[in-house]
Amino acid sequence: MSHGYAPDGRPVAPPPVPLEKIVGDVVDNLQAAAEAEVALLKARGALAYHGAGWTSAWGFVAGSALVVAMLALAFGAILVLAQHVGPLLATLIVVAVLVAVAAFAGWRAKLSYGDVKAAFRDDFLAKGDD
Repeated sequence: MSHGYAPDGRPVAPPPVPLEKIVGDVVDNLQAAAEAEVALLKARGALAYHGAGWTSAWGFVAGSALVVAMLALAFGAILVLAQHVGPLLATLIVVAVLVAVAAFAGWRAKLSYGDVKAAFRDDFLAKGDD
């Protein structure tokens, strides 16, 4: 319990810190923060690069498998239809259906591309089509 009595007198106040020291510490802290931010950006970039590489590789495998599956489906459809309408008409029917599917997919891709263009446009609310 203290009664306010200090045997050696009042405590001595620490000397004031020079302004140059304070400014130097602030600059050092800002530099360290900037270096940490750059390191974080580099790490995120490396992770994105790694992810993009594997994504494209697996996307290529998936796309190739889909193409082979579509070819098998087309050949199977031609073989089944050929028994009923003949080989030439069966081929034309399958080609027409695949062209219709491709046209629908292209139309949907065009709509999605419009969304991407709108997202990167400076004037987001612009009515005109770029």
